[in-house]
Amino acid sequence: MSISPIDATGSDELGEPAVRAVEVPEPGAVTIIIPTFNESGNVRELLRRLAESVPARLPCEVVFVDDSTDDTPAVIAAAAQDCPFPVSVIHREEPVGGLGGAVVEGLRTAGSDWIVVMDADLQHPPSLVPELVAAGERTNADLVVASRYIAGGSRAGLAGGYRVAVSRGATWLTKALFPRLLRSVSDPMSGFFAIRRSVVTADALKPLGYKILLELAVRCRPETVAEVPFVFQDRFAGESKSSAREGMRFLRHLVELRTASPVARMLVFGLIGLSGFVPNLLALHALNAAGMHYLAAEVVANQAGVAWNFLLIELLLFRSRRGHRHWADRAGRFALIANADLVLRIPLIALFVGEWGMGVLTATVVALLLTFVLRFAGTEALVYLPRRSRKDKRDRKDGQVA
Repeated sequence: MSISPIDATGSDELGEPAVRAVEVPEPGAVTIIIPTFNESGNVRELLRRLAESVPARLPCEVVFVDDSTDDTPAVIAAAAQDCPFPVSVIHREEPVGGLGGAVVEGLRTAGSDWIVVMDADLQHPPSLVPELVAAGERTNADLVVASRYIAGGSRAGLAGGYRVAVSRGATWLTKALFPRLLRSVSDPMSGFFAIRRSVVTADALKPLGYKILLELAVRCRPETVAEVPFVFQDRFAGESKSSAREGMRFLRHLVELRTASPVARMLVFGLIGLSGFVPNLLALHALNAAGMHYLAAEVVANQAGVAWNFLLIELLLFRSRRGHRHWADRAGRFALIANADLVLRIPLIALFVGEWGMGVLTATVVALLLTFVLRFAGTEALVYLPRRSRKDKRDRKDGQVA
């Protein structure tokens, strides 16, 4: 990753404008963060419109965070020569976290009290940047969202009924999953907003995809939110980066945000476990029909449920923790814990009934609940928590001795 302030008078040996390692200028009143991925056709017009709208009303600096595989950084360098404000480029060799991760990189470098995040494709009108900051100062808000869904706003730039339906569906789903945190946000899918630097904790953010506003609202939890209407414009040049793959990343991001707390993770873990009854019963029926003894069939069919549960947990619940162990190690540990549940449950039921005088049904329910909690705790601790390195163990031991 390289961070390159752009000198308005800089050029390389061939006389072409160049990104040069000069001292970063003093930050202005607002830092405008613009994530880019192959947006070379939009950069010059975007900076021109920002220059027309922002500096006269609000001192600013612009930070592009670039994941491009085309000549976008060079185009930014050339276009920045005519800008009345500082422009810098952070080029990332690895686009970790997608466009949301790019925004987080920009947040770490921002030096102004206000940060505005916007797209590079001119669907977000640059003329609205001063109004976002002004609305925040006027209402003493921590977060100001440019919304398509309040009076005066419009989603006109969304091309086609399909994209409109997807956008509205994603908005409804997001607000349904986070009713309290998003009660003041009518457009949580907006990529155009202003936020006070004081409420941003960049190290707490774990973006996946391009919906960084949702990530900020849920993890940083700004206390006061204001909204400004805006009309979503047509893309100026290039092609939309929305795709089915981005849609799946968005859904995984929702699951990760919703399961950030242990209680929520346990609930999802239980729902996944319940879904495992379907492959379990189907396998049991097929094995019995093939003539296998029912006890052996029960044991084998249980493995079908275990495999199903493991796949869903890997994809939905602990996707971000899969790098700590090899997949075969994770699968073996998970299967061991899942099958140990069966071995443990019978002695527990016998104990509850024989020693504690419980009824069989009550004892079964209590044993199921207890083994479920133990299975969840064991899965999280023994399968998906990172292994402690020798250095960590040594540091911890030294700390205890001290």
